[in-house]
Amino acid sequence: MTSVRVESDIFGELEIPREALFGVNTQRTVQNLSFSGRTLSQYPEYIQTLSLVKKAAAKANVEGGILSEQVYNSISFACTEISSGIHNGHFPVDMLHGGGGIGVNMNVNEVIANVANEYLGGERGTYSPVHPVEHVNASQSTSDVCHTAIRMAILVSYQSLKRQIESLIEAIEDKVVEFQEVTTISRTCLQDGMRIKVGESLSGYAAGFKRCGIGIADSMNALYQVNLGGTVIGSGTGAPVTYRDVVVERLCDISGLPLKLRDNLFDAAKNIDDLARVSGELRIFASSLIKMAKDFRLLSSGPKAGFAEFQLPATQAGSSFFPGKVNPVLPETLIQCGFQVIACDRAVQATLEHGELDLNVFEGAAGANILEAMKMLECTLKHFTSGCIRGLEVNRQRCEELSNSIIPLTVDLKEAHGYQFVSRLLKEEGPEGVKNYSEIGGDTSGTNQ
Repeated sequence: MTSVRVESDIFGELEIPREALFGVNTQRTVQNLSFSGRTLSQYPEYIQTLSLVKKAAAKANVEGGILSEQVYNSISFACTEISSGIHNGHFPVDMLHGGGGIGVNMNVNEVIANVANEYLGGERGTYSPVHPVEHVNASQSTSDVCHTAIRMAILVSYQSLKRQIESLIEAIEDKVVEFQEVTTISRTCLQDGMRIKVGESLSGYAAGFKRCGIGIADSMNALYQVNLGGTVIGSGTGAPVTYRDVVVERLCDISGLPLKLRDNLFDAAKNIDDLARVSGELRIFASSLIKMAKDFRLLSSGPKAGFAEFQLPATQAGSSFFPGKVNPVLPETLIQCGFQVIACDRAVQATLEHGELDLNVFEGAAGANILEAMKMLECTLKHFTSGCIRGLEVNRQRCEELSNSIIPLTVDLKEAHGYQFVSRLLKEEGPEGVKNYSEIGGDTSGTNQ
């Protein structure tokens, strides 16, 4: 049996695993509010930014005479250790728990306090001389701590996603050059259209993803504005002026991020439209990815009864029934990733819609879903770019055959002889007439007649 220690609060005593760095508040959150299977431990960027916020708050508190140098040094040591990731297993609270993020904040406070007290020679669970609330949480509220840290975590995580978006665009642009001279057929309304170069078609995806990247980057810029020092509803009650004057600046020093205080902290407490906009841009990007992946599935369909223009790299067996069958598993994975990102966005938009009065207590769920969406996109794009785009080939013979089919020939004749002429030809002689005229009598390089 795992050895335990006993901690107490106003609700009574509770057994805590002896080796746990968290305490009674965390344990109650785990017991009462867990449901999703998504724990804070699974979000290392968030743990890191929470520890940076706590370190900056401690620094501002010691400068304002609120904490002693000894307490500050022990908190600073604990935050540095936690930021490194070595204690990530001690954050078991459910990321989607109710209560406006109190479980996340107290989980962090308790771990910091226990690490700090051990640094000073104390024992876990004693909370002396460093207390989770009186010292680690001094001048703070869950509202401004989690508001600030979740935005920082999104900004940090975005850098990895940004690299994958850039890599995807680069890989597509390489294929634009490679297939610039390969002519095939375009399609509108799923019907045959005019000739198009494969490179031209691919360039449309690259341009669209560049635009999505710009939209995501623009939405991220708003997250540099935080409300640390505003405490619960933006009034700053409970945070001395000496603390409020310096805390964001100290956080900039520690994190290296160009953060600034929001112009209106009451707005920050009420409204999370900045998060909703980020999520919306991720959804638009995911929808664009779905469109491309669906196109790739169609263009590679076959090999005999489909479009058969694209040849996707074979990555694994596609069927347990058909020997040798290779399915477009990477495009299909990208499509399903897109579905999940869209689902995350719907949850984020719901948190915006259901915020009430002076504090949106659902902000943590918004942040968790954005982090989830970005991580899914990052992982899936990495596999899709390397395993599908970079190995993409085209069936040149099939493309040439399609580019010389009846509709492209009709377009050629229309450009040379006019719409009415070709319409009469089709009516009188049908598609064979167009084909024969193109082969033996049709000058497709002249001007309209």
